[in-house]
Amino acid sequence: MKKLSITFITVLAMIILAACGGSENETTETNGAAGSSKLEQLKQSGTVKIGFANEVPYAYEENGEIKGANVDIAKAVFKELGIEKVEAQLSDFSQLIPGVQAGQFDVITAGMAIKPDRCERVLFSEPEMQYGEGLIVAKGNPHNLQSYKDIAANPKLKVVVMEGTTEIEFLQKEGVNPNQIITAPDIPATFSAIQAGRADATTGTEMTVKMALQSAATDELEFVETFEQPDVEGVPSYGAAAFNLKNEELRNAYNEKLQQLKEDGTIAKILEANGFSSISNMVEVGEITTEQVCGGQS
Repeated sequence: MKKLSITFITVLAMIILAACGGSENETTETNGAAGSSKLEQLKQSGTVKIGFANEVPYAYEENGEIKGANVDIAKAVFKELGIEKVEAQLSDFSQLIPGVQAGQFDVITAGMAIKPDRCERVLFSEPEMQYGEGLIVAKGNPHNLQSYKDIAANPKLKVVVMEGTTEIEFLQKEGVNPNQIITAPDIPATFSAIQAGRADATTGTEMTVKMALQSAATDELEFVETFEQPDVEGVPSYGAAAFNLKNEELRNAYNEKLQQLKEDGTIAKILEANGFSSISNMVEVGEITTEQVCGGQS
């Protein structure tokens, strides 16, 4: 009886040790997978989740397909990284940064301007393009608006702007009262506000509002060709892709391939194919850096 007890205890100990050994191996494997970087995870899956706002010509959806200059740039860069499949997710512009912060997106790309306050919330790539501002008004420009200062000079006027965009800050810096500014979820909604008489003008990046107006095919609105660019910090704006603050390795790898594509002329070709200028909208390597823009040096 005593011998049986010793044997039983020995067997039981071996079972426990084996079980513990198995658990340790499983834990190590699990931690190894969990501990892999975002870049490694994307390379293994071959898929990247891109968040974008419906804003022509930067990033937009057409017939179920995601298109636009920044989308094409992101696709080209990730292809160089060995990540060719793109899962595109449409979002309101104001929800892009919260989305990448929450891990809903691996990267966001929408021609988003690099700004010091945004740099505290996301990691921007190096600049992919530069651009100015544009103004849309009712046909005939009844209030003769040529600048943001013209809007500021008439407190009765209202300007509608897409939520979360830099133009809200630019308007205020040019003297426009916050009470004169209303917001809308997208560009078509800003046009509707003018047509319905709820606003007198809308503003956004030049290419965005100009091409959106062309697509709208309406004779009720017009683009102000003589618009005077605001003399504020942030104009011209520098657009870039943005990543979660934890994904520095991914951002750095993106920058490395982005630089190569700038140097071999690919980025210039992508800009031209999407209606931009390879001269005025192109940001050459070393011309201006994200670090400088984030530090308020441009």
